[in-house]
Amino acid sequence: MNRIYLDHAATTPIHPNVIAEMTRAMGEYYGNPSSIHSFGRLAHEQLELARQVVADSLQVDPHEIIFTSGGTESDNMAIIETAFSRQNEGRHLITTAIEHPAVMQTMKYLETQNFEVTYLPVDEKGNISLADFDYALREETTLVSIMFGNNEIGNLLPIKEIGERLREHPAYFHSDAVQAYGNQEIRPHELGIDLLSVSAHKLNGPKGVGFLFKSDKIKLPSLFHGGEQEEKRRPGTENLAGILGMKKAIERLTIEKQKENNQQYLEYKKQILSFLDEEKIAYKVNGDPSNSLAHIMNLHLVGVPNNLLLMKLDLKNIAVSTGSACTAGAVDPSHVLEAIYGKGDSAVTESIRISFGWGVTHQQIKTFCQGLVTSIKK
Repeated sequence: MNRIYLDHAATTPIHPNVIAEMTRAMGEYYGNPSSIHSFGRLAHEQLELARQVVADSLQVDPHEIIFTSGGTESDNMAIIETAFSRQNEGRHLITTAIEHPAVMQTMKYLETQNFEVTYLPVDEKGNISLADFDYALREETTLVSIMFGNNEIGNLLPIKEIGERLREHPAYFHSDAVQAYGNQEIRPHELGIDLLSVSAHKLNGPKGVGFLFKSDKIKLPSLFHGGEQEEKRRPGTENLAGILGMKKAIERLTIEKQKENNQQYLEYKKQILSFLDEEKIAYKVNGDPSNSLAHIMNLHLVGVPNNLLLMKLDLKNIAVSTGSACTAGAVDPSHVLEAIYGKGDSAVTESIRISFGWGVTHQQIKTFCQGLVTSIKK
């Protein structure tokens, strides 16, 4: 059975080298990293080696890396800790209308706790306006949370420009980089980012592990209590096998490899659009192709209900999606596309997300294109 997986923005297959590393870790490093005997010291050494690899990938200090269960926990930790610890300085927060649910729902929760949140709108290409940001920023703004790259349409947000604006402002700057890390060169200190969230399962690593970068420049009390682990910020015995799996996944993604991958993904996009043009399929690319993550494309296939199309493709053993995996099973339309087009627009229910990653080939893209066109014409 030839199965084609084009939903890498939702999660990625674990690379064999990562599986091998995790298997080795579970067999060899079973000591508690906090124990003082030789088994514990060996595990602790491996833990800190992994922390160094993560830190080097961002060019930050190792103690600025906090291991977590993934992007959602990291987002919640950064946003909630900042909001409550700084509420006496101000209760105003800024984010965008196209954030991942891990940020959006956390902001909605804070609104029930008497915080005021400004959701920056986007234009017809899914981009925010820096003028809107400048207008929204206040003296009492304590946190700005803006994603590095969007998980549905792929748009890159103006992180550098916002970081520059916040250098002389007391607000902390958080960025959800779950989709961008491993595809973009990210240097938090250079960009003025104080907090950054990452998840391993988006880069061919294991599920249930990730990290939060927290700059030494900011102070945050911990939400959790009970142990000394992770700079006292996340007490509890570390998931060492998962962390070492993430380390192996990160080691694969050198800057050169990222560039090579992105070039390949851009070729896949051209291949798909050329096929649709040849078959005279009516479509529109959602988002801004000139300012996008290479591995994500979102297409409005005019007149084609996306729920029906996904089922037809699934029957052909082809996996794509309609948006964020965190809304799987929900009947709600994409809030990202609604932010671009407005509620009730046909694009919201006629769009699919195609996302590439390790293991995808030109032949698979060709087979996908044939299956897509056949399904649309039927």
